[in-house]
Amino acid sequence: MTDHMPDDLSATGRDLRAYTDELRPRHGVVRNVHGEWVLLRHELVAQAALSDDRFSSAVSSHLHVPNGMDSAEHTAYREALDGFLTPEALAPFRERFRRVAAGLVASLPRGVAVDAVSQVGVRFAVRAQSAWLGWPADLEDRLVDWVAENHAATRSGDRSWTQRVAESFDDLIRSVLEPRRGAAHEDGADDVTARLMRTEVNGRPLTDAEIVSVLRNWTGGDLGSIAQCIGVLAHHLATHPAVQDHLRSGVPDAEIDAIIDEILRIDDPFVSNRRVTTCPVTIGGAELPQGARVKLNWTSANRDEAVFGDPDAMDPERNADRNLVYGIGRHACPGRLLATLEMRIAMQELLAATSSIALDSQRPAERAVSPVGGWAMVPIVLA
Repeated sequence: MTDHMPDDLSATGRDLRAYTDELRPRHGVVRNVHGEWVLLRHELVAQAALSDDRFSSAVSSHLHVPNGMDSAEHTAYREALDGFLTPEALAPFRERFRRVAAGLVASLPRGVAVDAVSQVGVRFAVRAQSAWLGWPADLEDRLVDWVAENHAATRSGDRSWTQRVAESFDDLIRSVLEPRRGAAHEDGADDVTARLMRTEVNGRPLTDAEIVSVLRNWTGGDLGSIAQCIGVLAHHLATHPAVQDHLRSGVPDAEIDAIIDEILRIDDPFVSNRRVTTCPVTIGGAELPQGARVKLNWTSANRDEAVFGDPDAMDPERNADRNLVYGIGRHACPGRLLATLEMRIAMQELLAATSSIALDSQRPAERAVSPVGGWAMVPIVLA
């Protein structure tokens, strides 16, 4: 059974999470007005994600390393790049991230509202990612402005604007790479960006276009995502004082990580990923032709009542194995450990430096609308 989404979800005043909650009990697959097939139920999203031979990730005419690759090509690039994201590789950055988070939290005013998305999430994401990549601190304002413009362009649906914003980010990346060309091959240049510039795939160095694509993926995609996640986490803490109290009492890192994953399952800001069918496919009762454009709606899948019961009920232990926040299968997010480390540290420092986190009584939080998930703004008051 298929159905049609309305042309402009933002015009209805409803966010995608609320809307797919309405659709999912009646329809596992819907076809939107853009001709895309949207998979809403957990079983169907997982099925497509695990069937990468039938649901290809090569959906764009632009180079996307390694997201937009399939099969052996994807495997080769993941093997070359995943080493940057192992627990051992990330361990040296723990204290750097903690200093970033502690400094940011200390600078926030007490007793007056701050936006958990733009003033906390974006600033932290930019500073933490810059520390990880070895990028200069004086890029912070440019990166913050880029995140804001990218968010606005994405919400607008204006493809030409979105393209201009993407190109401006590539220019920013090249401005980081260019002065490092000589130093990148010297023994003394050993930060993440320099090592990426020395990385080889199948016995050859990455091309300039591939390096830019990887850094676009690691930064352009992650900055906005981490900011949205911190907004979701802050909203949950502000509306669940008992969770704040529990976390402040001192819990192991593994338990904090499980709680973070579960909060993000309940309100998953990573709305969807695109696929294209490589052959005719029958899924959820829908007949998809070869070349059909498909969206795996992670937000909806993570709230599937058939899998999780009450989708808003917190149960980290029970739900962990079925949580799709970071995807599943060959294309599962390689940056999961980095994202979790950053978010855990941000939460720990925010909780350690405060006695309470509450929503601002004067300004209500605002949901993000299609195609963005999570919250657009979460005014919180720190005490």
